[in-house]
Amino acid sequence: MAGKIMRMSTIKQLLLLNRDGHGIKYISRHTRMSKNTVKSYLLKLGFLKCSVDDLLKLDDPVLESRFHGGSPSYSDDRHEVLLERMPYFMAELKKKGVTRHLIWEEYSTHKGGYYSYSQFCYHNQQYSRSKQSMMVLHHEAGDKLMIDFSSKKMQYINRDTVELVSCQMYIAILPYSNYCYAEALGSQNTQDFIHCTANCLRFLGGAPRALVTDNLKSAVTKTDKYEPEVNTTFEQLGNHYGSTIFPARAYKLKDKAAVENMVKIAYTHIMARLRHRQFFSLSELNEAISE
Repeated sequence: MAGKIMRMSTIKQLLLLNRDGHGIKYISRHTRMSKNTVKSYLLKLGFLKCSVDDLLKLDDPVLESRFHGGSPSYSDDRHEVLLERMPYFMAELKKKGVTRHLIWEEYSTHKGGYYSYSQFCYHNQQYSRSKQSMMVLHHEAGDKLMIDFSSKKMQYINRDTVELVSCQMYIAILPYSNYCYAEALGSQNTQDFIHCTANCLRFLGGAPRALVTDNLKSAVTKTDKYEPEVNTTFEQLGNHYGSTIFPARAYKLKDKAAVENMVKIAYTHIMARLRHRQFFSLSELNEAISE
């Protein structure tokens, strides 16, 4: 911690996890901070004379000043005055035709001193971020299986034509344990997708309560924010294994953040490691992936 200062969004995750009773090892793994860094922040937390809930309400720069001394500008009287009026400014900005520059012009008439327009915008942005809702997802063992495809493709050589054949990478993960399954398949069509999902469940030795998928056509026939139409074949597979089909919301990557992260890990631990090897069939490629 003596070097790079952690992002305050990460520190807020640390505070939330600590408030929920999680230990140093769990917090370290979840936030990707070293155990010593977690210990240092928790030690500083013990010296602060305010609750975790109060700390979570602070702007990022103000929170940073609590842990790292911060900038003298945040102890300035102008900052206290601005913070008191910020809820009013935020409410006004929601009205049609009201801009930040207009609000700043009104704010700049304050006799007790005021920030420049650029500083006003900066503090306004920090205040807005501090009010955004934050949530730590708690997963249960065997509750969900998150499924996705990697955007990057793998390849093998067709023995007959000596042409490179591109194939998809299927990734699935149990978010409670981060236990992962990966398989290369010919396409994302329904037949390949269903076959691969069945292979995944056989590999895991059981079925979860819910299958969480992206809005790919082989899983979701019609996307909708509230009532997506699930592919009939995929729905039948879920019924066969006693699993609920739960499509993630379109463009909401946080709904399946665990598998999104696992896709990135697969790039390093599968694709990058196999980049210099040649394969002459899909089965050969999958044998290497399973290794």
